[in-house]
Amino acid sequence: MQITHVEVTPVELDLRVPYRMADGTQLNRVAAVFVRVETQQGDVAWGCAAVDPAFTQETLKDVTRVCRACADRARDLNPLNTEYALAELAQVAEGMPAALCAFDIAFYDLLGLFARMPLHRLLGGYRHRIQTSITISALPLQETVEQARNRARQGFRILKIKSCHDLEEDVRRMRAVRDALPNLILRLDAEQGYTVQQALDAARALQGKLEMIEQPTPAADLDALQEITRRSPVPILADESVTGPSSALRVAGLRAAHGLSVKLAMCGGVRCARQIDAIARAAQMATMVGCVHEPALLIAAGLGLALSSPNVRYGDLDGFFDLVNDPTVPGFHFEEGWLIATDVPGLGCTVEL
Repeated sequence: MQITHVEVTPVELDLRVPYRMADGTQLNRVAAVFVRVETQQGDVAWGCAAVDPAFTQETLKDVTRVCRACADRARDLNPLNTEYALAELAQVAEGMPAALCAFDIAFYDLLGLFARMPLHRLLGGYRHRIQTSITISALPLQETVEQARNRARQGFRILKIKSCHDLEEDVRRMRAVRDALPNLILRLDAEQGYTVQQALDAARALQGKLEMIEQPTPAADLDALQEITRRSPVPILADESVTGPSSALRVAGLRAAHGLSVKLAMCGGVRCARQIDAIARAAQMATMVGCVHEPALLIAAGLGLALSSPNVRYGDLDGFFDLVNDPTVPGFHFEEGWLIATDVPGLGCTVEL
């Protein structure tokens, strides 16, 4: 298969519901870079890089520049030789996983088109749907409950509530949401904001009310994460501590968490994410497939991974719901909290740019 043309298009997208972080700053807009790949055989595939300042130091300008460098290299590669092609592009995109992710998912899209198989079946075909959580940002108590009720009305059955980095306030917020919506599943994302003792206090105070706590302590402090995991009555997931296969292996080797969270935009795409999932599976740890604020095209790739592996216990693929004017036309469906795949080959999406 010969690539004949690659287009790189940066976009900025507004958030319908602003995202508020623990430090009080508010995110109203996110950026992305779309990559369109055309082959001599007439196939057209799409990739996407998400540039989310809440999670990464990458800029739209830098990601666009590296995507264009990858585009120049990609024209000399056969995308069906996926491992070789992505290894070559990883050298061009070194230090810029978002750019690598864009070409990674475009090449997997081409692979699915060539095989006439949807991504989730191409990768393993374990299931065709998974429940996703929706994130409630770091809001005051009443706003937290109000937004939780709104999300429940939209059909979500799992809520992931971001920490305010105030233990007592977080416990009050979680209990208030539990009282208001007793049938929903709750997750707490501590956003690296707790000490060991605070994390254990939160776990004990909310035992029986939480499905899990995500990244309670700073990403680099695996000793702290390990101690919490050893003593917590609530499952602990590593998120920011996992940036790629090597960091996933360190967390798994220390048994520093009960599960690993993987985001395609942060690790470089499906190829690296599958390695992280394999590490988690070998270590008998759960995998959560997560996301940043990102277009539905990237969500489709994450969904393909989540549906392909029996080790993926948690879905957190909500990053597209609040984007205004997302050019992606998704092939998957959302019904009562479930993301449901179709049998459209590849990522199953079209893009209207």
